[in-house]
Amino acid sequence: MTAALLVGARREARALADFPGPRPTSLAEAYAIQDAAIAAWPDRVAGWKLARIGAPHDTIHGVGRLAGPIFARRIRAAGSRPVSVAVISGGYTAIEAEYVLEIGETPPSRDRWTPEDAAGLVSRAFTGVEIAGSPYAGINQHGPAVTAADFGNNAGLVIGQAISDWRERLPGLRCAVSIDGQVRGDGGAAAIPGGPLASLAFLLNHLHPRGRVLNTGDLVSTGAAAGVHPIITGQTARADFGVDGVIDCLAIAAEPAP
Repeated sequence: MTAALLVGARREARALADFPGPRPTSLAEAYAIQDAAIAAWPDRVAGWKLARIGAPHDTIHGVGRLAGPIFARRIRAAGSRPVSVAVISGGYTAIEAEYVLEIGETPPSRDRWTPEDAAGLVSRAFTGVEIAGSPYAGINQHGPAVTAADFGNNAGLVIGQAISDWRERLPGLRCAVSIDGQVRGDGGAAAIPGGPLASLAFLLNHLHPRGRVLNTGDLVSTGAAAGVHPIITGQTARADFGVDGVIDCLAIAAEPAP
């Protein structure tokens, strides 16, 4: 029931005054809701997002990251004009500068992946913007299990430029996020615990017991590299990756989806 209510609110672009059902307290409960919502969503999973779980929740849950699906029709390419970001009035929307890894070959389904193992699966790396979003404004206020339950608080992904020589440059990459022209956060790949490849290794180890796999061409958004920045309708956002380009976004009112 919770999954159906979350999916219905997203499709109707309708805010939720509260989490629709008992709030999950464990990540196992959260991912059970997430799996049910994935099954109910009318699109295929084409990637995954990772997000950091901070203290004390990382100790409580025994992990430092959470995962959520990214759906094919919610992935867009950046261009010369700002990418529209749909905001559910009364819900939650934020912009995150990220580094996105493309899977070049379908990996075997197993656990005990290391960042070094995971690196061999990557064909390309891109700059990107995760559109974090939920119909529930309090999605991040009740711990990571609630966040994970609603698609990990994901509402889409914008893909920017391919990063040249990414294997050598990845650890030192820098980025910043501005809202309405004011810098709100700066950072880079080093702001992601263990780096982007550690996020990919975590995801591979996480998906295995869920019976899910990564496929060739899937995209992995590896975590906020310059903070998480809420945005409301009418605002503009820019993720600046220096020599690797910029991604501009414009927040617009969300409309019901078919």
